[in-house]
Amino acid sequence: MNSPNQPLPTFDEVLLCTPQTTAEQVGLFLRRCLIPCSGGGKIYTMLYADELSYDVSCRAEELFQRLQRYNSTYRLIILCNCEREHSYIPSVFSQYKVHMIPQRPLAEIQRYLQHHYRVAQPSSSAASVFKDNMCVGIVSSKRAGVGK
Repeated sequence: MNSPNQPLPTFDEVLLCTPQTTAEQVGLFLRRCLIPCSGGGKIYTMLYADELSYDVSCRAEELFQRLQRYNSTYRLIILCNCEREHSYIPSVFSQYKVHMIPQRPLAEIQRYLQHHYRVAQPSSSAASVFKDNMCVGIVSSKRAGVGK
């Protein structure tokens, strides 16, 4: 995010973990991250890794331990909820833990995201539904079932 021209992460660089994430999904992600190939320079990110089931977490750690010896230059970020820091994945990788606070002001982060998510030439697309011709948007309500 140092420059507005830096791209957003691609779909293969991010794994959004949930309690339903399978060991196979995590394994594929770790292989992309840890097996050297021509697509170097990517930064891989596991989001909410603390939500993985115990079984999936154990298998992920085993695979990580096996694969990391093949690549000493991997770039992997594991983001977890600080309230769940005692779950398996945060505990296993606790020696590498860094408490992060966003270094950029919220307005700057929003401008960066707007730069990447704005539809260049507005047309009769779904982007016209969102504010300022954005191709993504968040719709929320404090009340359930109000037609979101």
